[in-house]
Amino acid sequence: MSKTPIWKSISLSLTSDIAEGRYQTGDRIPTEAQLAAKHGVNRHTVRRALSDMAKQGLVHARRGAGVFVAARPTDYPIGKRVRYHKNISASGKIPGKQILSLTTRAADEAEADALQLNTGDPVHVYDGLSLADGQPIGLFQSVFPALRFPDLLKALQDTQSVTKALQTCGVSDYTRISTRLTARAATATQALHLHLSEGAPVLFSTGINADPDGNPVELGRTVFAGERVTLTLNED
Repeated sequence: MSKTPIWKSISLSLTSDIAEGRYQTGDRIPTEAQLAAKHGVNRHTVRRALSDMAKQGLVHARRGAGVFVAARPTDYPIGKRVRYHKNISASGKIPGKQILSLTTRAADEAEADALQLNTGDPVHVYDGLSLADGQPIGLFQSVFPALRFPDLLKALQDTQSVTKALQTCGVSDYTRISTRLTARAATATQALHLHLSEGAPVLFSTGINADPDGNPVELGRTVFAGERVTLTLNED
């Protein structure tokens, strides 16, 4: 099994320090010389780690002043009521969505099983980017039963909100009935969308939402940028 490069280990250690509040937004982190001494490496290795963090949007350098924390990873609760805009706003950041595609196609076997459909039944598919303060934190795909919600794509185009779009289609409320999380390495396409390095750690979430009667209304798949998001479990 290949070992984690030293520069990557330093990057992950500093990212953890930021996530756990040891450094706040705007704080200056230790100098290259201090970090090199702490980790027993040369300054070139530290510089690569800091460059990687800068690409992730976690730190930024000020000429002659040092390297400063640009942002802490966003806390994102996972529970019975997963509402993207509410979650991001609660973390003190500005939520946003970017539509990549809105299409209708045949459901594959896994989608049909999740939504209690037959394989090949039509489904609406919403692919997009989730943003926090304008920075991409998640690449998502939401799948909906098309026959039940014939006008959903237009509603999604108009609102860019799953909650509001479902409300216009008669679903006043919905809750999460299952969530599955796995750790993965970013593919080239995922890395491009999320502004990551290929192979960077990502969290893959699969969830099913259902209406008050227990009928599935959405299958959601999201790839979260591992260094920008802290997923938390919420019982509510």
